[in-house]
Formats: sequence, C-alpha cells, structure tokens
Amino acid sequence: MQYQNDLFLRTLNKEAVERPPVWLMRQAGRILPQYRAIRTKLSGFVELVQTPQLAAEVTIQPVDELGVDAAIIFSDILVIPEAMGLPYELIEKKGPFFPNTIKTATDVNKLIEGQNAAEQLDYVYDAIEATVKGLDGRVPLIGFAGAPWTILSYMIEGQGSKTFSKAKAFLYKEPVLAHQLLEMITNTTIAYLKAKIRAGVAAVQVFDSWAGILSPAQFQSFALPYLRRIEQAIEGTPVILFARGAHHSLKELANGNNALGIDWTLNRTNVRQTVGSEVVLQGNLDPCFLYSNEESIRIETTNMLNELGPRHIANLGHGVYPDTPLQNVKTFVNTVKDFRYSTN
Repeated sequence: MQYQNDLFLRTLNKEAVERPPVWLMRQAGRILPQYRAIRTKLSGFVELVQTPQLAAEVTIQPVDELGVDAAIIFSDILVIPEAMGLPYELIEKKGPFFPNTIKTATDVNKLIEGQNAAEQLDYVYDAIEATVKGLDGRVPLIGFAGAPWTILSYMIEGQGSKTFSKAKAFLYKEPVLAHQLLEMITNTTIAYLKAKIRAGVAAVQVFDSWAGILSPAQFQSFALPYLRRIEQAIEGTPVILFARGAHHSLKELANGNNALGIDWTLNRTNVRQTVGSEVVLQGNLDPCFLYSNEESIRIETTNMLNELGPRHIANLGHGVYPDTPLQNVKTFVNTVKDFRYSTN
C-alpha cells in the first residue's frame, strides 16, 4: 500500500529519513476530549473495543488531532486470553479482572489455542479494516499483542499486581505447565497477529509489560524464546519488541530484524553502545516529563532525538498518562516534527 506519510515504515526498514517519526503508546485514549465524549455514551471500555466502527474512530482521532506519523489500533492485550476461553472485565479505575484464573493442568487443557482462538476476534479485524479505510493511506496502522509472559501473568494472577507473585510462583512450582501455557499463548498470538496483518496493519508491536519483574534467568527461559518465536513467525512485516524493564537482555532482544522499544530508565548512550547504531530504537522519554512546561519538553525531546540518532522512532518510554495536558502532548509531537537530522 502507498502511504502519503511513510516515515514510520521507512525508519523501521532502516532507510534514510529526514526526521524521526513520532507516535505515542495509548495515544488513542483519554488525553483526547473526542475519546471521552464517545466513552460517556458506552457501558465501558470493553464495549468500545468490541464495536469496530467506534474502535476505528478513536484510532484515527490522534492522527487528526495530534498529527502523529502512525496510528495504533484501539484494542486491548487481554482479548487473547478471552479468545482462549478466559473472559475478563475492565473495572473503571481498578483495571482488568478475571473472574476465573488458571490454577491447574485441567484449567490449561480447557483452553482453545492457535487459529481456533484467533478466529474468535473478528471484531478486531473488522476494526482494522474500518480504520484502514478511514485513514485512506494517510499513515500506516500498527497492530499489537501482549507478550506470552505478560498474558500468562494476568491469566494466573487474575488482575493487575505490583509483584505478580502468583504468576512468578507458578513458574517455579509448575515450570512444565507454564511452558505449555506459554506455548499455547504464543501459537494464538502468532495466528492473531497474522490475521491483523491480513486485515491491513503495516507493522506490529509486542508488549511485554511485566518483563522487568522476572529475573534474568527467568526471562531467558520463560519470556525471550517466545518473543523470538513470534518475531520469526511474522515474515515481511516489521516487528517492534517492547520488553519493559528487561535491561539485562537488550542485546538478545535486538538480535534480529525487529525494532526495540525502550523505557525511560535507560541511559541512551549506553543503550546505543549495547545494541549498536543500526538497531531501530523506539521511545525513551519519561511519560511524566509531559507534565513539565513546554520549553522543558522541547529541550528534553531534542536531547533524546540527538542522543539516539537516526535509527529512532520518537515515543514515550510507556503509555501517555490520561491526565497529561493535551497541549504538552502536542508540544512533544511538534518538536519531533520540527526536528531535522544533520546532512553533514
């Protein structure tokens, strides 16, 4: 497909670009009054995710309002466990909740996986098709999924947690069963992402939101191999891996054709020295920095762009927080759009 603005894809493909592309994780959300207006008419977040035309509308809103260089489909990582037979609720101001969780081998064996599970998510693919039509080639659309470890952690824990101690205990107490469940989640995620690509997304991102709570040894055993399997299965479409907090494994994460998302706790110079100048990096700015004043945002954003160099997609080190001032978000985006790489 031909795009009016293909800066994001050219950067992922390691082509020469005049400036970094910019988008924000969670850009389709509560920072925009248009989004809040839609939410007031609905029963909740899940209804919005499962209504393709509305999901498409809120996906396109930040392209119209902020002028970002890519859209990301409005959805949730927890559609995967739901498709596998473990439904969830999203409780306002509390987060996700699973009425039933995985405790035993019997629970795992009741799940469906792979293509059979991915086929339960037609509302996501319909939303992608509607979004692609609505974007009309202006910018590429990103699809995403949660990484197997992060999905497993919710399926075991049943809700968000500071420690995910139940999920980590499951790895120690039931390692064989944990690998079986991770394999099932991985098969489902691959089928899901391939279906998203067929529906029209131009790149995919895999979020390992809870990678940082694993020890290096656990990450090497229970997270990295499944991330690598997903990356290798997605041929011909750029993949961005974002394993938040897995600082000990940056080199291994970058050992492929993927791009690598990085959070704000990393030293930019050290990251570049670790992964090399040719790896495409994404992110790094602390989301809380957008609570600062506009001049500070311009200075720090410019510092980030200079330090990370031309193989970089400008983004935050995690999702934009819902009470971030909209003008400050626009200042961040516009600072990136005004930046130019030196031709010397």
